[in-house]
Amino acid sequence: MRQLALTSILAGLIVLSGCDTKNKSTPTVDKPAAETSADAVATTTENDGQPPAGKLPDGVRPRAYRLDLNLDPRQERFDGQVEIDIELDAPTDHIWMHGNNIDVADINALVASGENATKDKVVPAHYRQLLESGVVRVDFAGGVPAGEITLRIKYSAPFDKNLAGLFKVVEQGESYALAKSESIQARRFLPGFDEPGLKATYDINLTIPKGYVAIGNAPEVNRTDAGNGMEKVTFAQTRPMPTYLLSLAVGPFDVVERPAIPANKYRKEELPLRGFARKGRGKDLKYILDVTPEMLRIFEEQLQRPYPFRKLDIIAAPQWPSGATELSAAITYREQRILVEGEEPAPGLRLALLGVHAHEIAHMWFGNLVTPPWWDDLWLKEGFATWGTPLVLIIMEPDGGHDLNAAVRAISAMKLDSLASTRAIREPIDDNNDIRNAYDAITYAKSLGVIHMVDQYFGADTFRPALGRYIETFADGVADSPDFYRVIGEETQSPRLTDTFRTFVEQKGVPLLQLTLDCNTEGKAKVHIQQQRYKPLGSPIADAGKKWSIPFCMRSSSGTEQCEFLTEPEQSLEVSGGACPAWVLPNVNGSGYYRFSMPEQAWQALIEQFDSLAPTEQLAVIDSAFAAFEAGQLQPQLLIAAIQKSAGSDKRQVVEAPLGYLAKYGDRYAQKDQQADWHAFLQKLYGEKVAQLENSSDNDSKLLHSTLLGVLALDAKQPAARQLLKEKAEKFTGFNRARDPKALDSDLYESALTVAVQDSGKAFVDHLIRIRSELDDPLFDSASANALGRITDPSQLGTIHSLALSDAMGAREAFGLIQNALSEPTLQAKNWDWLRDNFSAVVAKIPEQWRRNTPRFAAGFCDLGSLKEVQMLFTQQKKLVPGYERALAQTDESINLCMALQEQGQALVTSVQ
Repeated sequence: MRQLALTSILAGLIVLSGCDTKNKSTPTVDKPAAETSADAVATTTENDGQPPAGKLPDGVRPRAYRLDLNLDPRQERFDGQVEIDIELDAPTDHIWMHGNNIDVADINALVASGENATKDKVVPAHYRQLLESGVVRVDFAGGVPAGEITLRIKYSAPFDKNLAGLFKVVEQGESYALAKSESIQARRFLPGFDEPGLKATYDINLTIPKGYVAIGNAPEVNRTDAGNGMEKVTFAQTRPMPTYLLSLAVGPFDVVERPAIPANKYRKEELPLRGFARKGRGKDLKYILDVTPEMLRIFEEQLQRPYPFRKLDIIAAPQWPSGATELSAAITYREQRILVEGEEPAPGLRLALLGVHAHEIAHMWFGNLVTPPWWDDLWLKEGFATWGTPLVLIIMEPDGGHDLNAAVRAISAMKLDSLASTRAIREPIDDNNDIRNAYDAITYAKSLGVIHMVDQYFGADTFRPALGRYIETFADGVADSPDFYRVIGEETQSPRLTDTFRTFVEQKGVPLLQLTLDCNTEGKAKVHIQQQRYKPLGSPIADAGKKWSIPFCMRSSSGTEQCEFLTEPEQSLEVSGGACPAWVLPNVNGSGYYRFSMPEQAWQALIEQFDSLAPTEQLAVIDSAFAAFEAGQLQPQLLIAAIQKSAGSDKRQVVEAPLGYLAKYGDRYAQKDQQADWHAFLQKLYGEKVAQLENSSDNDSKLLHSTLLGVLALDAKQPAARQLLKEKAEKFTGFNRARDPKALDSDLYESALTVAVQDSGKAFVDHLIRIRSELDDPLFDSASANALGRITDPSQLGTIHSLALSDAMGAREAFGLIQNALSEPTLQAKNWDWLRDNFSAVVAKIPEQWRRNTPRFAAGFCDLGSLKEVQMLFTQQKKLVPGYERALAQTDESINLCMALQEQGQALVTSVQ
């Protein structure tokens, strides 16, 4: 099913421009040459040197920023001044820093003259942006000495209109300015040192329209009249932090003041708690503000360390490009992730809200208090935040299924990790344009799986205290992977623990454990285990295997759990009890980040035991069964048996586990004369379950009912399900009747609207486009855009394509519409032709930080002709999408793998007839 997936990251934490030196008043600023490639070097003098495409040279460190900006979101530009205290290790005539599309009016350095410690000498400077990624060279007339200097820059810049840097949006007639700094967008509004390891303090003043709200990383300490309808807001000094965590937000926000979170054993002061939403939506922050004090309390107790900042602001931002961003003390969310109309959110929205909120609070320790020095160690913040959420949420809701959600998340990484073109968790990043590629399932979900495996095998009492030591050691500073390995190694005295991290973090791919059972004539049994890298049919992965240090646990029909540390390509383990077991489970608790395969007889015996396994173990079996099938090592009949077992489970996550695979096989491998049988198979598989869940009251059952109803309607084409969802969509939107806002909850938005778009004709499509502009519901806005992309009437394509590029559709929603249009088999080819012919307009429309992912629009293709079209398009248009190379390589490989699976997919579809 291709309805909107839960994109929440179930996460959290258990423990954390220039002047001419001849005439300073008339500066000259060099811009990148228009004809250069995305990050090519502009023309420089013979002695300029090569601009750094990635990390800045060592020896130059910012210590403090003093920023004074005029921010009026009703205008098109902003301006101001920044002073940066910089420490230099050696005298120099130039430094490298960052600034992107900034117009510098004046720049100079203040240095001390002679032995006088006062900075009383002004050194004129010259500012030049040399790379389009925002790398700047600043030259000093006569040079500057080692020690501390102050760089003073007066500048202005346009508000970005594509959700990057300091951008402005207009919602319901009101203008808002917001800073999206992560990962390297701060350089669009602040000349400085835009790297995670270069932490400094910030003193910030903002001059804003009188009566507007200003949000920053530190508490507001003063507000004075600035004349002309403006006022000046002063914030307290921040703790040391990197530029990517900067928060600047100005607009007519609703402000929801909550009682301060009481002091506790670890935090000696009360903590102010506030919520911010655009005008008129403050009331919808109630749910997230209600759960915040309890969540924060659990984090502090588990960490045994206080929340590190002086306030906690929760901001629901209009048109925020990411799901959420952990801006220090000012956590900022895409508004549809946290705004809840009424008392209780729909189950899917609730689950997403809890997960994303826990993840961002976790970052206040991991990432904000302790920061990776460079983007190759992104996992140290994102991975640990992702791992910790279920641990915290389980304390909040012991029966909430958060352990299963975490298992699903970890398993999800294995799909990407099975590609030859995947990346390791920790991999060198040498180019600014490659940074955002590290924000993927490998960093988040694989890290979650690896950390969980270590925690489970070595024990919480061994591993978790080391994390507390890690936070204690590097608070307010930076730490990389070697620092992490050293601290946990010293604390745990366990070389195997650090070996596990190194082999999984610094090596790409999913380990595959091939098991064979050896029962000799004396009644003794052994399991032989061979480790290698998993590769599906058609994979270009080389046969030369890699080796991991794998914490391995198995259980057999004897009932005894046995564990062994696997470090060699082949090892054997004697089965407890001696006798030949009837079955073997190679992943106890499903906590190992690996897949397994066995001879067919062993698979059959294990599948027969499916109902007796723990739900997390069932998830591991389902994943390994599909992986074995796609590697050509499992017969379709056995895979179908596993699918049928999962459908009978009483756990939502186990029932849902095969759904993505089934949608793929139906779309790509079911021929026209096979589709009726395939649809009948799906209807039989899930129809009875939907009927059983119809009047359920618990959240997981409600969510599963919504998901499976969508499967029946969209993937199984069941007439009754389609009619039900169509009627709900028509009632909810008021199509040819009075609108009923209770006819549809948000978990069914996308599936119901998709059915109505496909079945209710042009009149409904026109009505839906009109109602999108009338309903102030960010979730509906996103879901309706996705649904419109799934249109199946070719006569309406012109309307949909025009809408996607129009001002009536936001940048994020346009991306979703186009992505869904390219995933809909009916009109896939026509939508591709439109994308190819309008590529530059599409790129200009979608969020800038997502442009590198445009090759993934083609992820639904499964033929050689389409693959060649994709390769040709990006060969021709690569300058428009810097950083696209990894997405193209992975899309290319996925299409090839899809073609290689044709015979297997056909065999599965045929076997259900």
